[in-house]
Amino acid sequence: MTAAPTPTDPAVPADAEEAIAFADLGLRTELLGALSALGYEEPTPIQREAIPPLLAGQDLLGQAATGTGKTAAFALPLLQRMPVGRAEGDPVSLVLVPTRELAVQVSEAFHRYGKDLGARVLPIYGGQPIGRQLRALDHGVDVVVATPGRALDHIARGTLRLGALATVVLDEADEMLDMGFAEDIEAILEHAPAGRQTVLFSATMPARIDGLARQHLTDPVRIRIERERPVAGEAPRVRQSAYIVARGHKPAALGRVLDVESPTAAIVFCRSREEVDRLTETMNGRGYRAEALHGGMSQEQRDRVMGRLRSGTADLLVATDVAARGLDVEQLTHVVNYDVPSAPESYVHRIGRVGRAGREGVAITLAEPREHRMLKTIERVTGQRIAIDKIPTVADMRTRRLELTQGALRESLLEDDLDPYRAIVESLTDEFDLVEVALAAVKLAHEATSPGSDDEEEIPQVPVRGPREGRPETGGRGERRGPGRPRTGGTTQVFIGLGRRAGVRPQDLVGAITGETRISGRDIGSIEIADRFSLVEVPQAVADEIIAGLRGTTIKGRKATVRRDRDGDGPGERRDRGYERRDRR
Repeated sequence: MTAAPTPTDPAVPADAEEAIAFADLGLRTELLGALSALGYEEPTPIQREAIPPLLAGQDLLGQAATGTGKTAAFALPLLQRMPVGRAEGDPVSLVLVPTRELAVQVSEAFHRYGKDLGARVLPIYGGQPIGRQLRALDHGVDVVVATPGRALDHIARGTLRLGALATVVLDEADEMLDMGFAEDIEAILEHAPAGRQTVLFSATMPARIDGLARQHLTDPVRIRIERERPVAGEAPRVRQSAYIVARGHKPAALGRVLDVESPTAAIVFCRSREEVDRLTETMNGRGYRAEALHGGMSQEQRDRVMGRLRSGTADLLVATDVAARGLDVEQLTHVVNYDVPSAPESYVHRIGRVGRAGREGVAITLAEPREHRMLKTIERVTGQRIAIDKIPTVADMRTRRLELTQGALRESLLEDDLDPYRAIVESLTDEFDLVEVALAAVKLAHEATSPGSDDEEEIPQVPVRGPREGRPETGGRGERRGPGRPRTGGTTQVFIGLGRRAGVRPQDLVGAITGETRISGRDIGSIEIADRFSLVEVPQAVADEIIAGLRGTTIKGRKATVRRDRDGDGPGERRDRGYERRDRR
């Protein structure tokens, strides 16, 4: 791991010497090597608090939002406690997650952290050929990361055996309950050994989460990361905004936002050294004078970087939090969070680097769709609004570049000595109109300052999800799930040829849709279940994706006819539907 910075480091305040490193947590060298290679410099608050009790084998109830580093908080202890080189085939750890996307993310994290330990990790979720999962389970795994429905399916088949489990993790437990997985989770935990370690993470702690913890956790350590609140009256004069953007489009989005903002000097915060180096190279390729600053650099390298920034030779600093501690550069006008900070206090500290001494500043955050909830948490804790803006379009960029060209020409007309060029203009006006000469000069000036601007492609605008409180509630054993949040863009009903006679419940349908597609439970509207079929209200725009996903899987172990609803195809279906309507009355 990187050595702790010394108090003489100008980029580190005096209290930084007390920072805890991953090595201080007692992790084995293979894990420390993997973390160092990934560029992780120090544990986040949830990692500092959770890793020690988990290493000691205690049950844990943690409140942590997405983006706080909770995956490493439970993955590192599980890998630490895993017997090295074990030949047994049954898993020692089971991680339950609400969606297939999260299953893949968590599985990849386990692979990255545990590669030097030879950890065998398997994600299990819908939409993936089950034969591949069966073969992997048969060959033997150490860690299974699964969605509840598919895990229960394998348990019923006898292909996922839980007898050797030492730890069960429920990640994003509130999301799983919202999606109707409560009964599945209960059934899975009933199959797990009684003496296991149980870990539960949730962004919120409603009564039902507390009830789940009381039932299945034994004397758990409770962790809730306290949030620092800014002192009233001391908030910096900072304009705060955020852009919701898919991860693959972040570099382009950052370039566009900076082009529009035209900062005098800006600092961009990244989570790891690797990301700092990669983004610095990208931004230099876009014409910015970018410099990297992270813990993997020598003191001499850091001093050179800071010298360039202060002298104006560089105008963009890409840095990790650790490397930028105590940084105070007078000409900084913009702070950019390339990812949503892991905690509100980190956000407060970052944006405090601009808006000092009465100066105005700008704080910009690039958030992935799943991080939108964390932005709301930051707003609530800081008491300050973060405006959600749209990423500049290609047309916006063209307009902005023309404005910059106009500004540069105005400045030249006011301040430069233009007499040496008078003879050229006068000779051209003998042949061309004076306005045409000016237009040609403006065109050349614009092209010189905005090369390749016409080659850019549009960055997809990501719709902003509504607040958590607007999420539809999933019924328990009821036959109808109430309508969700108001929708725009139109809805349609999907017909599924299984109903009450097949034992189908609302949560089975929600789980199947979210497990087989990229659709969130909050996008699903009312659900009506008749004897032999079910109707699910979904947004028009994603209906085909849902139909394709459900046709490739089973619900309650059975294949079903799935299509857009045509209001009943035969007398049997019409009788069923009439019966359901009478039920609803």
